[in-house]
Amino acid sequence: MKGTASTYHGAVTLLRDRTVFLLLASQLLTSLAMGVMTVALGWQGYERSHDTLVLGLIGLAEFVPALVLAIPAGHVADRHDRRLIVIAGLGVTVAVLLALAFDASTNDRAVWPLYALALAAGGAFSFLSPAFNPLLVAAVSNASLARLMALSAVTWQSANIVGPAVGGVLQSLGDPQPYLAAALLATLAVIATLGVPARVGTAHVEDDRERATLGEALAGVRLILATPALLAAISLDLVAVLLGGATALLPVFSQDVLHVGATENGLLRSASGAGAVAVGVLLAARPIRRHVGSWLFVAVAVYGAFTVVFGFSRTYVVSLIALAALAGADMISVFVRATIVPLLTPPALRGRVGAVERVFIGASNELGAFESGVAAALIGPVGAVVIGGIASVVVAVAWAWRFPSLRNVDRFEDLEPASV
Repeated sequence: MKGTASTYHGAVTLLRDRTVFLLLASQLLTSLAMGVMTVALGWQGYERSHDTLVLGLIGLAEFVPALVLAIPAGHVADRHDRRLIVIAGLGVTVAVLLALAFDASTNDRAVWPLYALALAAGGAFSFLSPAFNPLLVAAVSNASLARLMALSAVTWQSANIVGPAVGGVLQSLGDPQPYLAAALLATLAVIATLGVPARVGTAHVEDDRERATLGEALAGVRLILATPALLAAISLDLVAVLLGGATALLPVFSQDVLHVGATENGLLRSASGAGAVAVGVLLAARPIRRHVGSWLFVAVAVYGAFTVVFGFSRTYVVSLIALAALAGADMISVFVRATIVPLLTPPALRGRVGAVERVFIGASNELGAFESGVAAALIGPVGAVVIGGIASVVVAVAWAWRFPSLRNVDRFEDLEPASV
């Protein structure tokens, strides 16, 4: 069996690489900033309105830019220095966070500023995300990619633990404090990204680039639709997270179901990263080598099952454990998908495919928040979460039957870029 120490670089060796270290540092700082901002937006939105639909509308505001800007953002990422695109996206994010801090400092009770600024933050990430992920892939060889994806997942999941917890504590001190701290973290992420070598950001750029056309911009979409394994990997998480997302309703569960405060709400959101980090560290040390396609479907089914447990729970500790377990399962699916997608995608198309993936997966969190908010308004938060968890299990089984090309993937080394 392939996958010996001579083929796969150890996690420690990867972290000693300056480029990898800087990219992971940038990812950590950005994810911390987003974790702090998300907690503050959700808490303040519900506190101002006491309406679950507001939480859904905030998620929708973050999703719309990803949907509208996916094609141009991916095209830009494949034609220009990806480092500069990431830096520009982070710069806009800092400006949004400072605007949120100003709004909070005025003791504003209206929710529309939260919608508007969430929309602006979503726009910044629409360009940042498809540019950043290909930077990670370009920084290492294919043989080291699985370990790097595990380290990357551990990085942002660690931020999902620390960021929301810090956000909860800062929120208990006042409304502007979370946004000011997040702006500082995003600024540090800009500094880290500036240290990444130019060759990593421009290796994909062709000297004889043709004039931009709509057909060229849609090349990523065509590749996904023409590659069943790629389509299945991306769409599976879209549907599962869209239906099974419980984290968007944490402020409701904290205040109305579990009857806890802002600090405990932050810890609940952090718990959704604790199990993921534990699983991610294990994957970085011992990546899944065989039957990777089957692992993806099993992980999504387990994610749905523990979502149901969380929905029925009335005990704070049980809710913490359920969130940790469902996030651990999600970590496995993220690891498998994050490794399969770039291996199936030609380097010159990774920005465009990544932009579409952002709509399917990254933005499914925001659209899932909208769906959860609407469902909670109609049938209550408990019913919305439980039904969503059951639906995630059903989707995992249905996709495993419908897409045997993904289910039958054995080793990452067997995958090659699909034809354009």
